[in-house]
Amino acid sequence: MFAVLKTGGKQYKVQAGDILRIEKLAADAGETIQFDEILMLGGDAPVVGAPLVDGAAVKAEVIDQIKGEKLIHFVKRRRKHSSKRTKGHRQKLTLIKITEILASGATKAAAKAAPKAAPAAAAGADDLTQLTGVGPAAAKKLNEAGLTSFAQIAALSEDDIAGIDAVKVKPEWVAQAKDLAKG
Repeated sequence: MFAVLKTGGKQYKVQAGDILRIEKLAADAGETIQFDEILMLGGDAPVVGAPLVDGAAVKAEVIDQIKGEKLIHFVKRRRKHSSKRTKGHRQKLTLIKITEILASGATKAAAKAAPKAAPAAAAGADDLTQLTGVGPAAAKKLNEAGLTSFAQIAALSEDDIAGIDAVKVKPEWVAQAKDLAKG
């Protein structure tokens, strides 16, 4: 039995036991992941999805996070310009081993995608860039540290501020956050 699955904008024909190099997924080595976007199941009774096969899934185990081969793009301009430029790139990939193909009865658990930027306005979150000296990068670091609202920043003590390693919280941010939290 084989399946055609879609991940990272590409389609792969897989069987149990296959080892694939796919676009980077946010999963650690040894984790089991499940792909729900199955376009086709093949074998004795082939099933083609419209566009996906309902209830079908492919389970895989993450072997390692790797980098692809180095790609070099060399540009040389001829004649009177005589300039050249080299650009290189190594794509980040995930190495997986297909463990089983489920034709039906798969649970709804999407495969972990590559990390993406968090939405700007999450539920219950304030726009931290209103604080003087907090730009988008500092606001992202504050969100990653668990500080998403003005009330949380206003409640910080000196010991709490010293314990935050992601970004240096300034005392004037705490004072401004108290004012903004009130209204």
